[in-house]
Amino acid sequence: MAKVKGSIVVDIEKCKGCELCVYACPTQVIAMSPDVNVKGYHYAEDVNPDACTGCTNCAVVCPDGVITVYRMKV
Repeated sequence: MAKVKGSIVVDIEKCKGCELCVYACPTQVIAMSPDVNVKGYHYAEDVNPDACTGCTNCAVVCPDGVITVYRMKV
């Protein structure tokens, strides 16, 4: 059985910093950035990319659909 590795991409300019993705991630891959986007919101960022399993929980709970999850077999 092939192992699956995940990767996320966040559209930081559209992220409003609701933090739902942070709580939905079972492997603590996502955290809020100390920086802000053009709208003044702290945005979600990938802080532990090696732990991502590609479960898509973050993308499912995101109310604005700014997270894209990629999955690849390793």
